[in-house]
Amino acid sequence: MIEFRRNRRRAAEVELTPLIDVVFQLLVFFLLTSAFISHTIPMELPQAATGEQAHATLAVSIDRGGQVFLDAAPVSAEELRSRVRAARESHADLRAVIAADGRIEHAKVVRVIDILRQERISKFAISVRPEQLER
Repeated sequence: MIEFRRNRRRAAEVELTPLIDVVFQLLVFFLLTSAFISHTIPMELPQAATGEQAHATLAVSIDRGGQVFLDAAPVSAEELRSRVRAARESHADLRAVIAADGRIEHAKVVRVIDILRQERISKFAISVRPEQLER
């Protein structure tokens, strides 16, 4: 009599090594890309039809609460003045971009502009959102 071997099937197994490799690659990707994300102060910029992108050395921001930031770091008026003065000494043609929340008092923006002008920064721009033109 001839014996036939039964075809035994092995239970299906999930290989974890490729899964771990993919998850590790995704983790590395997100960690590296998060280092390049700039941290900004949340604010709602006013719109202007003549708004354009300006390139400047200093980024001065004023949030909804009236807090002033220089390059995303909170500063007082005197700190702003001293840091602008120090930057002006190393860059003769220093420029600034002022981004102020559209809901703050006008006087707070004027105060920042006054500090910049006192420190001989005459080239500055005010950040706005471009107005959406209806067609």
